This record gives sequence, C-alpha cells and structure tokens, in this order.
Amino acid sequence: MTDVLTVRTRSLEIGYEAHGDPGGTPIVLLHGFPDDARAFDGVAPPLAAAGCRVLVPYLRGYGPTRFLDPREPRMAQQAAIGQDLLEFMAALDLAPAALAGYDWGGRAACIAAILAPERVRALVTIGGYNVQNTVSPGAPASARAERAYWYQWYFNTERGRRGLEQNRREICRLLWEEWSPTWRFDQATFESHGSFVRQPPLRGGRHPLLPPPSRQRARRWAPGRDRAAPRREPGDHRADRHPARRR
Repeated sequence: MTDVLTVRTRSLEIGYEAHGDPGGTPIVLLHGFPDDARAFDGVAPPLAAAGCRVLVPYLRGYGPTRFLDPREPRMAQQAAIGQDLLEFMAALDLAPAALAGYDWGGRAACIAAILAPERVRALVTIGGYNVQNTVSPGAPASARAERAYWYQWYFNTERGRRGLEQNRREICRLLWEEWSPTWRFDQATFESHGSFVRQPPLRGGRHPLLPPPSRQRARRWAPGRDRAAPRREPGDHRADRHPARRR
C-alpha cells in the first residue's frame, strides 16, 4: 500500500497518497462516500506510468485527515469541501491540475473549478456536474431514485446517528451492494477501505467518523432539506452564491 503523506491547510491536516513523477502533470483524484483513497487503486498506477503526478487525498471526515482544532464545527457543505481542495492544491504549490472525482469528491472538484478556473486544467466528474442548488429545492425524482437516497434521510435522525455508529460496516456494505448490484467484490476488498475501520479519537474524545458529523451536517442539504443547512462561517458562502451552481 502507498504511504500516506500529510499536508496542513488552515483547518485540516489532510492525509493523501502520491504516485508518479513529482514533476509530472498534477492530477488530483477525489473519492466520495462511503469510500476513501482505495477507490482509485486501479486508476492511479496507469496515470503515474503515463508520467503524471497523481495525488489522492482523504476528504474531511475520512481516513487520516484530521481537523487541527477539535472545536472546529464538523461541516461539509459544498463551499467547505471545495475550499479544502483549493487549499490542498495551494499547500502543495501545484501547477494547474486535472481534477477527477465522484460524489463528495466530484462536488469539491466542480466548486474548485468555479472559484479558481485558472488552477484547473481539466475536470472529470463521475456522475455529472454536481454543484448543489441550495436556494431552490429540487423537483422530486422518480420513486426508484428517491428510494436510493434513504441513507441521507436516515443519517439526519438520532436513530441514524446511532445506527451508523453501531452498524457502520453493514450500512456501507449494503450501499455498495445497492449501488453496484452486478459488482462481485469479496470481503477483503471491502475491508481494505480504511474509512470503515475505527480510528483513535481526536483530542476531547471526538472521533472523525463516529458518527461522521461532516457527513451528517452535509446531508441536511439532501433533497428537500436545502434550507435546513447549518449556519455558514464568514467567507464560507462564495460557492453557494455563484450563478454557475444552478443546474
């Protein structure tokens, strides 16, 4: 397994993995929920072999990435994760980079491309352009599509918080099976994803994933709950006001 490196931004110590030539074209690969850097194990090596510098960070609330201040609000609205990405790129002094991601990672990449297009040379989002309109609630999707979001509503309840704490692996495995019904993975593949493994608590007894408050607060922006999002900190709202965020 690739060694995990770290870099500090204003609020995070971000864990990341690096592949390839440090002088190559930078490519940042961004995972989503409920995965981690292991999601790109089949992607990073060929990109590195092609001469690229491949960086795979762990998003806030995942793996070894930590908040520097245990009192920092565990928020993960799109402005926050987009800013995390921009600060990660700045901390490593990256030349304009290609960004690729899905779910949370895809959203962070889209926000970064909106806010700092001069720092993004290419954008690949698996699942489409996924900047969220937090002003106007979206129209209902099909019944089948709405049912697929069950976990978002569940995580916004106290029962869901406790369920995620007690049944983390079962919930994540069920989501893998529901989202990729034809994928036949074994238990070793599933267990290799470090974000499912309990980690030592942060100072003050807070744990980055039990429950993952970042995920819980972000999902208050689930369909139909846009206006229940937590209050944003000053300077953390640019992406939400940008006209390009509307689909």
